[in-house]
Amino acid sequence: MNKIRILLADDHSLFREGIAAVLNNQPDMEVVGEASDGLEAVILARNLRPDVILMDVTMPGTDGIEATRLIKQEQSEVRIVMLTVHDEHENLFDAIRYGAQGYLLKTIRARELVDMLHAAYQGEAAVTPALAMRIMDEFRRLTAIFPAAAADEGSNIALLTPREREVLTLLARGLSDREIAQQLTVSLYTVKSHVRSVLQKLQVASRHEAARLAPHERRPKDSH
Repeated sequence: MNKIRILLADDHSLFREGIAAVLNNQPDMEVVGEASDGLEAVILARNLRPDVILMDVTMPGTDGIEATRLIKQEQSEVRIVMLTVHDEHENLFDAIRYGAQGYLLKTIRARELVDMLHAAYQGEAAVTPALAMRIMDEFRRLTAIFPAAAADEGSNIALLTPREREVLTLLARGLSDREIAQQLTVSLYTVKSHVRSVLQKLQVASRHEAARLAPHERRPKDSH
């Protein structure tokens, strides 16, 4: 029987060892490699060609979101399941957009994790029902921020994800990358990645050009 070949990527060695023990105890699973950061995950994925990658979202240096993007560019067939400590969804849309097959909390039980990895391997979404509901709520919240831009299919603004539109709005307000990171509670690296994507999709060369294309915020009419 061919085993599901799994690569683990997490910067906490004790956590990796615990997950590896659980997965290697399954008759149809095998942990073929362990990475302590995103860059190492990219290199190991290239060399080992795993079937599934269990990827921590937050890691030093290259984080799990950027590592997912880089790996999926080279190996579109690999299944990547993200792991996170908190049920905050600032990275959800990026993970999904870059090709993640699932998004799970680290509080998940071992049996449920095994089931989710089986689902991901078979091409299904590896998301618990509770988190799926939170994802839908977040999607509705973010898309409601830019109803006009979302409806404008002829504009490149419509190509931006809800998070990228938030970044664009903050760019238009003159905020620096570091200030945007603080405002959105994400890493500086993640903001820089968003800005690069915004410039590329809007086909502009600078953040100042991008800011000029940002949708104008509606202001209440003066009652006087």
